[in-house]
Formats: sequence, C-alpha cells, structure tokens
Amino acid sequence: MDKSQYFAAPLRRHLATALLLASAATAAQAAPAACPAVLQREMPRLQDEKPQSLCQYAGKVVLVVNTASFCGFTSQYKALETLSSRYAERGLVVLGFPSNDFGSQEPGSNKEIAEFCENTFNVKFPMFSKSVVKPGKPDTNPLFADLAKSTGSSPKWNFHKYLISRDGKQVESFGSMTDPLSRSITDEVERLLAKP
Repeated sequence: MDKSQYFAAPLRRHLATALLLASAATAAQAAPAACPAVLQREMPRLQDEKPQSLCQYAGKVVLVVNTASFCGFTSQYKALETLSSRYAERGLVVLGFPSNDFGSQEPGSNKEIAEFCENTFNVKFPMFSKSVVKPGKPDTNPLFADLAKSTGSSPKWNFHKYLISRDGKQVESFGSMTDPLSRSITDEVERLLAKP
C-alpha cells in the first residue's frame, strides 16, 4: 500500500463524519421550536370562529391580553398594535381575547367585535373568540386558567396582560393599568426576545 492510500482512508472517514455533523446541525436549526405546554391547545378565531392551534406561535415571545370594546382601557388596542408591529420581526406576537367578564364592556358578537377592532383601531394582531377569563368558572378559557395558575395573578379587569417566554417556562403578569408601551413591558419584551 502506498502512503497516499494509507492517509486517504482516514481522511475520507473524517470528512464523512464532518459532513454528517454539519448536516445534523443544519437539520436542528431548521426544526420547528417545540410547542410549550401552555400553547398546546386550539382556540377559535374571532373572525370566523375556526379553531386555530396556538402551537403556531411556538418559539415566539407571546403577549396574551383580555380585551373589551367599551372600556376606559380600550385605547390600549392602539398601543398593543404598535407593540406588535414594532417587535413582530424579532419574534413577538400579541394575542387578543375579548371578554365580557368585567363591567359587561364587551356585549357584542364575535363579528361585531372583529369589525370594531379593525375599523376603530386597525388591529392586525391575532384575535380570538369572546371567552370567559375570570378564574373558577366552569367555562373559563383554559389558557387564562393556566396563566393565572402559573403567575398567581388572574385578570381583575379588561386589558390584563401575560407575557410568555419563547419556551413557555417564564410567564409574567401585568395589570390593566400597565400600558403595553410602558418600560416595564417593553424592557421585559426586549429581554425575552434576546434569549434564543
């Protein structure tokens, strides 16, 4: 056996191993993020009430908000849309859940709510069907029940906010008085977006 053949075989094995490792790394990068338990559910969309899997938001930082059309905080729709558009490309998604739980300030149908959000505040972030967000009721939205349990804080009024990390392991709660564009929320959004 000449020397060139003696060195060629291990070199070929080494090259094959390197290609295999590079291929595995590329596949891992392309793989979708695992869906956190808190998002493993389907919710009906506001516009047409068709079920939509929240797992499509896996790997994103998610801000969940209970909303109402006739509330002193309703103008927060504008701030929520600004927050959504500002950080969407970096991985934030805002999810709105209308509720009539507080002061009967969301009396309309899903269709009426959708028209109000679009026509009044040009809301483009995903909105879901009207639901109960108060804890302890048999028909409480299970997402809100889980978020209240994990934070120890349930909505006391409209526009309560929950901020969920990409992996779903960190959840923070912000009350209605906290504006979506306040430093307390934007700083936390920035911090969570900076994490892989």
